[in-house]
Amino acid sequence: TGSMRSECLGSLLRITLNAEYFGDKYLTFSAVDRFGTAWEIDEAMASQCGYTVTYNYWGNAEFRASALSCHSQSEKDVFTITIQIKASHTPDMKNAATHLKTATCRYGPWSPRELVCEKNYMEVSVRKEVPQIVPDFIQDELEDWALAFPEAKAGESSIWQIVFHQPEKKKALLVSDAWHAGYGLNTTDSRILLRIPYSASQIQLAKAQGVTFSVVRSSTFYRQRWMILMVDTAVACPVDGVDYTNKTITWTVPKHVQPLSTGATGFKDVLIEAGVDLHKLSAEEMVSRKYSLSNDLDSITIKIPIGAEGGYYKTSVSSGQHGTKYCISLFLEHQWEDNKWGLTKHTIIKELETPFEHVELTMTNNTNLSTRLMNVTLGVFLPDVELVNLTFAGATVTVLDAIQHGYLTWENRYANGSQTYTIQVPFDATSIKKEYTRDDIRTYTLNVTLDFIIQPTRETFTIPVVTVSAIKDAVLPNARGFCDEKNLCLTIAHGNVDQKWLLFISNQHLTLEAAQKHSYSLSDNGTHWAICVPFLSPHVDYEDIHSSGIMASLHLTLKDGVTLANRRDFSVSCRFSPSQIMQCLPNGTVVITAVKLVGIADVDISQLVLRDRQCKPILVTEKTATFKFNVNTCGTRRKFNRTTMTYENEVLYFRPGNDMPIYRLKCICWYAIKQTVDVQYESKNNPAPSIKPGFGSLALSLKLFKDKTFSNLYKESEYPVVKYLGEALYFEVELLQSEDVRLELNLKDCWATNSQSSASHPQWPILRNGCENSEGSLRTIFHQVNLSPRVKFPQHLKRFEVRMFNFVQSTTLLQE
Repeated sequence: TGSMRSECLGSLLRITLNAEYFGDKYLTFSAVDRFGTAWEIDEAMASQCGYTVTYNYWGNAEFRASALSCHSQSEKDVFTITIQIKASHTPDMKNAATHLKTATCRYGPWSPRELVCEKNYMEVSVRKEVPQIVPDFIQDELEDWALAFPEAKAGESSIWQIVFHQPEKKKALLVSDAWHAGYGLNTTDSRILLRIPYSASQIQLAKAQGVTFSVVRSSTFYRQRWMILMVDTAVACPVDGVDYTNKTITWTVPKHVQPLSTGATGFKDVLIEAGVDLHKLSAEEMVSRKYSLSNDLDSITIKIPIGAEGGYYKTSVSSGQHGTKYCISLFLEHQWEDNKWGLTKHTIIKELETPFEHVELTMTNNTNLSTRLMNVTLGVFLPDVELVNLTFAGATVTVLDAIQHGYLTWENRYANGSQTYTIQVPFDATSIKKEYTRDDIRTYTLNVTLDFIIQPTRETFTIPVVTVSAIKDAVLPNARGFCDEKNLCLTIAHGNVDQKWLLFISNQHLTLEAAQKHSYSLSDNGTHWAICVPFLSPHVDYEDIHSSGIMASLHLTLKDGVTLANRRDFSVSCRFSPSQIMQCLPNGTVVITAVKLVGIADVDISQLVLRDRQCKPILVTEKTATFKFNVNTCGTRRKFNRTTMTYENEVLYFRPGNDMPIYRLKCICWYAIKQTVDVQYESKNNPAPSIKPGFGSLALSLKLFKDKTFSNLYKESEYPVVKYLGEALYFEVELLQSEDVRLELNLKDCWATNSQSSASHPQWPILRNGCENSEGSLRTIFHQVNLSPRVKFPQHLKRFEVRMFNFVQSTTLLQE
């Protein structure tokens, strides 16, 4: 049939299975005997019975059988072989299709001795009417007879024996033992055969002219009628003798090899022929292919240019690298005559394979920017390579499944049989890495690994494909800024490059939680960010203060979510009314918030004062200080004119040891004189206030601090505290366990004694009726308490400073 083809090639039968039908299937071969029983052929049976299975360059399976194979049916010069082939799509051979193939070949006449060196076995067959083994071949011939004679004499005609000759000893095996050891033995009406696997234990390695041979020296005994016959069944096959230099394969085969030539003289070459794939080549064909065959006195040499016709390149992998090997199946037939055997025919089948050669693959980028398709072609590959899988974005999928992810692949075949593979992917595929680089350019990166399989060996290798395309299609975020009376706002429209960008304000990642912490308004509807920040906020920069208002700025940055590199900066600046930082209340109270300007970096905002430097801020933040005072205090100046009364003060900052301020914020309040105001009044009789006396307790604490910042508290382990005369002690009294903002702590009296008893004498007053003791040089100093992370209710604390002193009586020191 078209799926199978048979050829008779001398003493061999070859059946070729077409790859178009069998190429994608799992195969098993069985030999069918004369009774119709099928014997499945494994590697051991193949080398024992004379079968060989190979695959050629085109993926076709080849089955070869010897004319004297185990299940061959011979009659004179005709032999018939029947094989059964099972083909399945699965390795477990389920649902296998069964095919039978019978082929008959004619081969003859047979030479007295024929030697075959197959890929997986050595075979020797000789005529039964052969000359006696000469005495100089086996020095102890009588010993061989002694080993074989008892068994042969006692046995039937089918019982025979083989004696192996090794340097250290001889070993005799009955046919059953030899068969169990893997040897193939057979006899016909005219011939006796011995077949030896290359893995047999009796094989010896011998050198002839530098070439290594696998050699078996043996004598085979068999009983025929009333005779016991002994024949020489030695065989030798070359192992090496192949050289790869100067782009040429050189195969050298010595002519005379021990033990094939032992005991023989008068050698004469009868025929030397060579060929490819078991087909003999004429001299003209060899010349046209640039082959050479030379016959010297002692050896035969065949030279083949690497890459010549008759061979083929196949894909190979070494250490994960892609490459090729040149392969060619040569055979040599050497016939010679000698005075011992007459004619000997030696057929050697040699499958040659050059060393691995790395082959660089070419990647061609045919990306079409107008169609937004990434297109890459990879090659050139030999026909034995097939693309099976693609790996991208951490997942491996088949070629067919990759289509669902946008990956189209196809092969491009050329006239010489080579091929390339093309991968096409849309720019917008999810596995394509998109990255903004600069200006309006985005880069698209295709990173895919291609998994290939080599037929028929099923070796695998991978090729990474990485290509980058730069396109001017980046749409950057843009912003619009505006301000209302109290806020600075930015609306930022998303582009197509900021999916993984992060919003930062003053190098702080502005998340929804961070915005809520600072009472900012932040939202993202998928197309726009919207953020509004109050004028008096820690992330607002104040640039200048003018009579027309205060210039304030809000700066936002978009950063790369991976590298945190700055991508885009946005800002909005507005001038706000002075009323945002100053209030002139009708009752004469002035509230002013001084802001830290970006141009004055070394101002300690907590050290701002009014004209009266004793007037300090009641609330300090990183960028603001808030003062609250009456127009009649803190050095406020007053001016009159016809219609208004003007109060002026200044917020100042002095560097230590310098009386010239480097920061000056002038504040003015105008009050109208003789202004008539209409006020609606409604009287209501309120009940008279009443006081209900009661008893209770307040929890207070008295703490001693190390300096006037009141941040470093003395620990219990540091008591008693050692101080020198005149050094300051800083005390803090706090009302505990109360969050009532209506309560205010006032200290009435505080005094010091020279003992732990508060009633002992002498005493020194520190506070009297809530006022500092200003007697002498040891004046008590009150310190203002401001809102801070530690102090939630400043009105619940009092702080004062006292200088160290001693108690004395007359001129006697009482106690330190």
